[in-house]
Amino acid sequence: MRIQLAIRYTAISSIVLLVVMSISAFLHIDKVQQVFTAKAMQEADVISEMILRDSHHLMLADDREQLQLMIEEIGKTDRVKRARILGKEGIVNFSMNKHEIGTALSETDESCFFCHQAGSKALVDVPMEQRSRSFSDDSGNQYLSITRGIYNEPTCYTAACHAHSPEEKKIGVLDLVISQGQMADLAHVHHQDVIVSTTIMLIILSLCHYLLTRKYICNPIQQLLELTHALSRGDLTARVKKLSNDELGELGRSFNNMADNLTQAQLELKEWGNTLEHKVETRTAEMSDMQSQLLRSAKLASMGELVAGVAHEINNPLTGILMFASLSSKNPDIPQQVKDNLDLIVSETGRCAKIVRGLLEFARESIPEKKPDSINRIIELTMTLVTQQAIFQDIGVNYRGGDNLPELEIDADQLQQVFFNIFINAGQAMPNGGLLTITTKLAETGAAVEITIEDTGAGISSENLDKIFDPFFSTKAQKGFGLGLSVSYGIIRNHGGSVDVDSVEGEGTKFTITFPINESCCLPS
Repeated sequence: MRIQLAIRYTAISSIVLLVVMSISAFLHIDKVQQVFTAKAMQEADVISEMILRDSHHLMLADDREQLQLMIEEIGKTDRVKRARILGKEGIVNFSMNKHEIGTALSETDESCFFCHQAGSKALVDVPMEQRSRSFSDDSGNQYLSITRGIYNEPTCYTAACHAHSPEEKKIGVLDLVISQGQMADLAHVHHQDVIVSTTIMLIILSLCHYLLTRKYICNPIQQLLELTHALSRGDLTARVKKLSNDELGELGRSFNNMADNLTQAQLELKEWGNTLEHKVETRTAEMSDMQSQLLRSAKLASMGELVAGVAHEINNPLTGILMFASLSSKNPDIPQQVKDNLDLIVSETGRCAKIVRGLLEFARESIPEKKPDSINRIIELTMTLVTQQAIFQDIGVNYRGGDNLPELEIDADQLQQVFFNIFINAGQAMPNGGLLTITTKLAETGAAVEITIEDTGAGISSENLDKIFDPFFSTKAQKGFGLGLSVSYGIIRNHGGSVDVDSVEGEGTKFTITFPINESCCLPS
């Protein structure tokens, strides 16, 4: 493509140069031809003048024989083709060709025409341009014909021959034809030189034009084309290295700017893609959490309806059993074994009643009675109650309450129950002692209060971590009903908060509870 462009551009410019130089050469040759012709005319006129001067004294002496001999000698010159003297009546008086002596020429003859233009009488002092002409013979030889008038000077009409009267102006004509062979050869050689030099100049100019076009136009365009292909293949490092201070340099700078913009756009696109991927992952995790919470809420709701019905149905029979068993056990007339059996019935019936009360509490999810209160105060009060328990004898408690925390719209009794359940579970997870760390602070967003409760206990396995808020799920065999965390989850949700659990088996468990600031009450679903 680069060579084709250079050849095409060079061919067009060469044609233009050829036309211009041909016209210039033609005009030059024509000018030289005119100069050569004028010089030949001047030379022929000088020769004719010399002949007239040399023959003047012979004419005055009326020595016709010597004059004829002089004309014949002149005719022997290579350049002279014809030399003759005509009388005033157009009769050939002297000629290098003796056969035409005495012949009469008409006024239309080429030798007489200049004196009788358009049929007029003989003219005097005709300009040289009108009394000379160039012609070629059948062989192509070029000749110059010039005629010169012989005028009747005083020495002529006062001479001894006194052949002419003083009134006559022109008494004859010298007709001279000179060969222009040498002049034509010189002109031909000059023409050839002009043509050859013009051709050489055209070749040199075309070659220089081709090389310069390739170097300064085609090569930069080819380089830019290759860089464009590289950029289209994804090579964003493609840049024009050498930039000139012309239109091609400006084009190269535009290409570099385009490549820089593409590079920046790709980086921004990659960054946006990475950000989008991160956002998608975050959103997916949030949706997964929301789905888990919805499933948990649906499970709790359906379970609440179930346990409410079961608790209601068994509560009345349990009350009757407990009442009659208690009265019967107080009768002193019954055997001791029967009394022991009745006491066992009372104990187990009380245990069943306790389970029923837990079921009712879980099912009711009573609407919290919110009022402004300090979360730190509720935690400190709960810690005072919990640390009195026997399970906390070997457990250290590290409480870091946040300063200047805003008061929240909360139900203090319900939140105390939540913290009590979590603290007791943490203590039960550390039977051999450990550390319980409680921290309250303002969330990073500034729109919520964050409470973290972290223990160094046995932890929760990954397969059980998603089940800890399910009703009746417990990892403590025969030590609980599995309702504490379920009830706590419902209370936190009714306060518009959230709870997350992180646990590593063998290392401990961390609860993170968040309550919004000035958040309106959320009704149970």
